[in-house]
This record gives sequence, structure tokens and C-alpha cells, in this order.
Amino acid sequence: MVTFSLERTAPLPPDEAWRRLTAWHRHGDAVPLTRVTVTTPPPTAVGTVVVARTGIGPLAFDDTMEVTVWEPPRKDAPGRCRLVKRGRLIRGWAEIEVRPGPGGRARVVWREELRVRLLPSLFDGVLGRSGRYVFGRAVNRLLRRP
Repeated sequence: MVTFSLERTAPLPPDEAWRRLTAWHRHGDAVPLTRVTVTTPPPTAVGTVVVARTGIGPLAFDDTMEVTVWEPPRKDAPGRCRLVKRGRLIRGWAEIEVRPGPGGRARVVWREELRVRLLPSLFDGVLGRSGRYVFGRAVNRLLRRP
């Protein structure tokens, strides 16, 4: 199991940063070899199920996630979303927090705990570094593209 976090300041108002980060289908454009589908009807709320399928052909796997916290940002409070990973291979959770930052910008914190079934703890360091790299690039792309 690995836990990591990323922090970004984006030249966007918090509600726009939130919209970009929680438009689930856009994550497929930001993560290589990944297609994202939402299996529950919109809008996103507690109970929404998101499936990220990563890989090629028989080497693909599903990262099934359920939204367990859904609190969009308000003037007086940061936004927070928690997704619990419920797949056969990938377990853990991801949290997205968006709050007002300096100069009217959005401050984003992405926290993640990953457990990959059958992957020995010997590989935790590699998993943590690669997770931080992949998700860091994804967050950057999501925040840059309208």
C-alpha cells in the first residue's frame, strides 16, 4: 500500500478547477491507455460509480471507484470529493480538494492511497513514484485544458 499527495495552484477560480477535475470522462484523455466511463446516471453525487479501464486488450484492468463524499466548493468552504476504489485489482481511495488560493487562484490537493492486489510490498516505492508521476501529469493536464 502506498499513499501520496500532490498540490497545485491553478490560475482558475475554484469552481472551474473543480469542474475540470471532476469531469470524469476527461480523465481518460489525461491518463495514458485509459478509458473512463460513468456507470450511474448524472449528475455526480454520493454513489456515482466511475470505471477507469487501463491497458491494451487482455492486459487491461478496471479501476472501479465509488464517490463517497461529494461537496462542491462554496464561497465559505472548500470542495472535497472522495472516491473509494472497489476493483478486484486496485483498492484504496482518492481525494480531491479544491479551495481558494492566493490571488483568486484555486489551490488543489490530490491525495491517494493505492493497494494493488498480488503486488508485494517490495514494489511500494516504485508504485508510489509512478503513481505520483502519472497522477501529477493528469492533474496538470486536467487543470490546463478547458
